Amino acid sequence: MTPLSTGSPFTPPVVATTHPDPAAPLVVLLHGRGSHEQEILGLAPHLPAGPEYAAVRAPIAEGGGYAWFANRGIGRPVAESLRSTMDWFGTWLDEVAPAGRPVVLVGFSGGAAFAGGLALDDPSRHAGVAVLHGTLPFDAGLSTDPGQLNGLPVFVAQGDADHVIPRELLGRTWDYLHTTSGATVTSQRHPGGHQLTTSTVEQLGDWITRVLSQVLGQAGPAPRP
Repeated sequence: MTPLSTGSPFTPPVVATTHPDPAAPLVVLLHGRGSHEQEILGLAPHLPAGPEYAAVRAPIAEGGGYAWFANRGIGRPVAESLRSTMDWFGTWLDEVAPAGRPVVLVGFSGGAAFAGGLALDDPSRHAGVAVLHGTLPFDAGLSTDPGQLNGLPVFVAQGDADHVIPRELLGRTWDYLHTTSGATVTSQRHPGGHQLTTSTVEQLGDWITRVLSQVLGQAGPAPRP
């Protein structure tokens, strides 16, 4: 990714971590629009032990919290804004996870769109990407050509009663990931709304274990009690 220029409008990211270990795989937690890093860090105790979990605060202040990009509508990033925040994030990620350290992205809602953007922009950079109750950033300057995510493990979760993300975008995300993206998809669709369920978190944990087991070629991290 392109390094930040000296004229970047963004300050270095605020990051909350659990079990910091630069030798361990890194799972990056990306919060929703108007939220913050401490809220999504609450997922970490329910996910597999072994990785370092890092929750990053989005760089744009909004609604008492923070956002990953400027919107031209719910789930529809402004391309230039998304590009600048992805470059900002990439600079941080390259510092904390140089080549060889596995990185899994887990994004919820607006964070899911941001995680999806990072995956579409540079799919080989990530060991896996979770898109939870969000949309991929379509029509935002990133390729969604067939095979763009070829072989990338992706976990996608959606709720049938989600009235936050436009249904058209949820459907488009589901269809693209399961058909032409080329991703290796694990998915869950439940009758609930725009929130994580116990079942989703359990399946997410199992998926992280499998992804890191494949990357590391070993038994992988153990589930938390």
